[in-house]
Amino acid sequence: MPSSPLDPAASLYDRIGPDALALLVHRFYARVARDPDLAPIFPDDLTDTARKQLAFLTGFTGGPPLYHQLYGHPRLRARHLPFPITPRRARAWLACMNAALRETPGIAEADAQELYMALSRVATHMVNAEDGAEG
Repeated sequence: MPSSPLDPAASLYDRIGPDALALLVHRFYARVARDPDLAPIFPDDLTDTARKQLAFLTGFTGGPPLYHQLYGHPRLRARHLPFPITPRRARAWLACMNAALRETPGIAEADAQELYMALSRVATHMVNAEDGAEG
């Protein structure tokens, strides 16, 4: 039996819900596309990127392991190594995510903070170049 969003034992995915998570990803990538630090390392068409992000976030937040089922293990750091992820870009990525979290209806403040903190650790782990290496 699925957890109720009001159940304190519910996963973050259950509390946020698939519709709000999809809207979050949409709003996030709309910001990424306009960000001068991030846009250069993303494809012009973000459709596939957003699809993969939604699959990843679904499992990351405690929902079905869609990314694993569709693409295998995320290997996040390895998949990002071809791109210079600098501290500046990590901060820009987090700023886009923070703004998208705050403007997405249906995501409670506490849930937004929980997801942001978890993604902050991921963003820090993705850094693979020094500032100035944006190329």
